[in-house]
Amino acid sequence: MGFILYLIVGGIIGWLAGLILGRDVPGGIIGNIIAGIIGAWLGGALFGDFGPDLAGIAIIPALIGAIILVFLLSLIMKSMRKKS
Repeated sequence: MGFILYLIVGGIIGWLAGLILGRDVPGGIIGNIIAGIIGAWLGGALFGDFGPDLAGIAIIPALIGAIILVFLLSLIMKSMRKKS
């Protein structure tokens, strides 16, 4: 049950990051989950683990990390579209 909750929290964080930036995460629901989990790792590495914790994910650093990740992904996708 913990793994499923981890995936749900990762998906919500990825979705919120895309919503805050006003950009879609490539890959839909799976992309949101991946962005949330990688964002949690990135935010934890950059900012540490502070704030509320849910399913082993520190929410505030995870959201900041996911926002950074979605922003970088959108820049990469935009530059790839311009080249083709």
